[in-house]
Amino acid sequence: MTLLRNPKQRKLLFSAGLSWMFDAMDVGMISFVVAALAKDWNLGPEQIGILTSINSVGMAVGAAAAGILADRFGRKPILLWTLLIFSAASGLSAFATGFGILCVLRFIAGFGLGGELPVASTLVSESMPARERGRAVVLLESFWAVGWIASALIAFFVIPDYGWRVAFGIGAVPALYALYLRRAIDDSPKFAEIKKAPVSLKKRITTVWSPEYRRSTIMLWILWFTVVFSYYGMFLWLPTVMVLKGFSLVKSFEYVLIMTLAQLPGYFTAAYFIEKFGRKFVLVIYMLFTAVSAAWFGNATTEGMLMAAGICLSFFNLGAWGGMYAYTPELYPTTIRSTGAGLATSFGRIGGIIAPLLVGVLVGKSIAIGSIFMLFFVTIIIGALAVLFLGKETKGTELL
Repeated sequence: MTLLRNPKQRKLLFSAGLSWMFDAMDVGMISFVVAALAKDWNLGPEQIGILTSINSVGMAVGAAAAGILADRFGRKPILLWTLLIFSAASGLSAFATGFGILCVLRFIAGFGLGGELPVASTLVSESMPARERGRAVVLLESFWAVGWIASALIAFFVIPDYGWRVAFGIGAVPALYALYLRRAIDDSPKFAEIKKAPVSLKKRITTVWSPEYRRSTIMLWILWFTVVFSYYGMFLWLPTVMVLKGFSLVKSFEYVLIMTLAQLPGYFTAAYFIEKFGRKFVLVIYMLFTAVSAAWFGNATTEGMLMAAGICLSFFNLGAWGGMYAYTPELYPTTIRSTGAGLATSFGRIGGIIAPLLVGVLVGKSIAIGSIFMLFFVTIIIGALAVLFLGKETKGTELL
């Protein structure tokens, strides 16, 4: 890849990717920690749902705020601040003395997490040549899988012996990385072009919903909602679902780690196809296979079927995520790119708030896991249809 031979672009991708990895590690940690917390603090399904959803509430607020601020003050400074916010809150979570305090800290961590992701993808998207842009952002997204694998390893090796507090403490490490990042990367060259003539917040928001961009905005909001709703509903509950299906806590961590490894080839294949066949192809195909895998996982009756379905779910769902992050910044001009991406991401995070709560309520009412996963099947199909009929292809186009 030409991209990987360019030292400056390679450094940016790797540097932003590590911050993305830390994001994923923190989000992934929650899914494992709640399974352990449920035992330590005697939490019911509804409380587990609240704890996982409060993180997404913070992410929704953070995505909108950071997206808006990044179009005003630059991508790099907002990226650094969001990284510091979530790592500090994650480290402090290790000292939480009760459910309420932990929820507050997870909201703050979510604010930083949600803000960092759209800003990092916008920065990378604006810093790459058109022929490599989509692939670069999908590769950036692949660091998410590395973070989840790290969280699964921490869960498997740390939580059973040292407890969930030590796991949260590890989440403070990114604060040190932010100090390096401050010197290692430059702001987007595209942002430098508009820095001298900033556009007002009101103008940016009205432009996002203007006739020229309204179709793309509607499509993106549907896409983000359906993908985030299904992802957080399924993946934050995976360890707990495995326990509900009869596996021990340690065994469920082991299986989820194996499933998580399948995310990496999902990203890498999406990174290849996105520049060969286009953004819409990757999103529609990978989402359709995600839907089929969700239905299969929810109705799996044997250990082998459960593992195979879980691996396919990880592979296709995370490939779709990569395509979504690559596609989103390309649909807006530089003056409103971060705002448009941030607002779409923020709306999507509402799905991340609703889904874990809904699963908690449904599990509490003894609704079958198979029926719950069929809900995700339908949701993902809606997202795929939105891209198919409302989306426009941006492969190879220059950013405005």
